[in-house]
Amino acid sequence: MTAFIISFIVWALLHSITASRRTKSWVRARMGERPYAGLYRLFYNVFAFVTFLPVLYLTAVNLPPTQLWQWPAPWSYAANLIQLIGVVGLGIALFQTDFWDFVGLRQAVRFFGGEAEMTLPPKLVTGGMYALVRHPLYFFSLLVIWFNPVMTVSTLVFNFFTTMYLWAGSRVEERRLADFYGATYDEYRQKVPGLLPIRLPL
Repeated sequence: MTAFIISFIVWALLHSITASRRTKSWVRARMGERPYAGLYRLFYNVFAFVTFLPVLYLTAVNLPPTQLWQWPAPWSYAANLIQLIGVVGLGIALFQTDFWDFVGLRQAVRFFGGEAEMTLPPKLVTGGMYALVRHPLYFFSLLVIWFNPVMTVSTLVFNFFTTMYLWAGSRVEERRLADFYGATYDEYRQKVPGLLPIRLPL
């Protein structure tokens, strides 16, 4: 389990560092504005995916596969349905944020095509899935990982660390969006719950 925990922490640190303003500013200063705007987002996502592969590998080989529980039918069918809702909701939310821009492909295509502007003007999305929660990508991901009818030690540990990282990531993203959109985001934040579609008492 130690190897998994270390690998997850290393991945989380790398992911956070490459997403930080300081790193982006450092890269922008050395690459130039146009290459940065056109290529950094795609590099960031590819780097995050590749460096996450060791975490997935160690989840399979380093964590105990001991089964903790298994939901019997018909509860297992209900759990699978919720997972399906999570996958569909995740897909819809991705396309609401402009999937091609999110992964960085739009910027890369425009860069290699000689376009002057790499991205579309930024827009705060507040409709659709974003009217349900402020972080639908995280919420629907949680539905997928937690409503697995068969829970093992390895799955539970992986889910716990993933949930903690998504929660921490949502807090960082909140600050970034509040800084960028100002009062508009503050108003949206007061109306729509954050990570779960419920209002928790303070």
